[in-house]
Amino acid sequence: MTRRFPDGFVWGAATAAYQVEGSTDADGRGPSIWDTFSRTPGAVLGGHTGDLGTDHYRRFAEDVALMADLGLGAYRFSVAWPRVQPTGRGPANQAGLDFYRRLADTLLAHGIDPVVTLYHWDLPQPLEDAGGWPDRDTAWRFADYAGLVAGALGDRVPLWTTLNEPWCTAYLGYASGEHAPGVQDPARALAAVHTLNLAHGLGARAVRAAAGDAAQVSVTLNLQVNRAASTAPEDVAAKARLDRVANEVFLGPLLDGAYPEEVVAETAHLTDWSFVRDGDLDLVRTRLDALGVNYYTTALVAGAGGAGADGTADVQAASPDGDQRPPANLVTGVRWLHQPGPRTAMGWVVDPSGLTGLLLDLHRRRPDLPLWITENGAAYPDVVADDGRVHDADRVGYLHAHLDAVGAALDAGADVRGYFAWSLLDNFEWAYGYERRFGIVHVDYATLERTVKDSGHWYRRLATTGVLPEPVHAG
Repeated sequence: MTRRFPDGFVWGAATAAYQVEGSTDADGRGPSIWDTFSRTPGAVLGGHTGDLGTDHYRRFAEDVALMADLGLGAYRFSVAWPRVQPTGRGPANQAGLDFYRRLADTLLAHGIDPVVTLYHWDLPQPLEDAGGWPDRDTAWRFADYAGLVAGALGDRVPLWTTLNEPWCTAYLGYASGEHAPGVQDPARALAAVHTLNLAHGLGARAVRAAAGDAAQVSVTLNLQVNRAASTAPEDVAAKARLDRVANEVFLGPLLDGAYPEEVVAETAHLTDWSFVRDGDLDLVRTRLDALGVNYYTTALVAGAGGAGADGTADVQAASPDGDQRPPANLVTGVRWLHQPGPRTAMGWVVDPSGLTGLLLDLHRRRPDLPLWITENGAAYPDVVADDGRVHDADRVGYLHAHLDAVGAALDAGADVRGYFAWSLLDNFEWAYGYERRFGIVHVDYATLERTVKDSGHWYRRLATTGVLPEPVHAG
């Protein structure tokens, strides 16, 4: 049966500043924690940095023309905080704001909406030196920055996102140390969770103060889809414990104005949560006009004595799903079990049903809250073939299956407004450097030549017709 998406459904693609812009020392930009981290020996695969990215800072006009050719209706990009405030505080660097004005104006001239993410992991290094995200003052510094950007771009941006994946910022940055700034301190990670929640609330208020109260504000979460390995009480409890520390520490304050009492008790050996002060949760729970959902995979979990304890189930090692689960120093008594099925180059199991379930769970919880798929995609080992094309059939299949899953959620009543493929371009994939390719457009890192992959051609057909093409029609 042909899958047709609603009229007005938005088709886009996404990137992040540090991954694509390059020009890390141009026009007054200051250093970020990722500039520092990527120069730390052993921190990033191959010793790669984002110094060049895909040279989007200088090639943005070419890239916008490419987006227009792909039929995109929106481009989700992030603003580099150190490009706007080189030290994370003080007046705006006008050269930095001018770049984003030019980008937004070029997008609008091509009929593409600029969807702005204010924070995608590139904290100015001086703010990290002053305490980083575990320090509550960082939330107020973020609000100042958000106001500067909204004041410059407020008449151009239909949808603002305060934070991208605060889960990663807090847990990979401050608990496991896999991401910048590379800290391994679970107590500081939980403090960072709260500061990030505060930053969202304060940032949303700052955007509306600068751009007008009608400004539409969202936050993007990479909510974990955890499944209990059995109905045994220990397995169900393990799933619930993970859901609380991975999801509810964000959803609870943002939607309900409260942290789960259980998660406070379960982490009492790490922190007393005294970083939550009177009035904080009122600041966090501000009007949310939409919720961004980033989705890639699922997890199968068991308690210490649950399914597989007798050796009949294969216990998943820390890798390859490590960056899709809370760090081990935050949770105890939980085991991740192997899930059968195809996997991406990241080692993540391909499970589109998890996306349908997640969207419907969120819709049932807040039926009045529009949902956006702000990231979804897959890494595969792409190569340019002798015919000059990139035949990424696995990615076409992945996108088709997940978009069909979005359609199933729409059929069941979920209010999903749009979809952003991750990502527009192959780019610097954080701790994996340039080795993992997520783009629907191939980038030759030696020449920076862009080549639309079969998945990009396939996505063009979808974006221009609203009808889900069969995977075999990739060209």
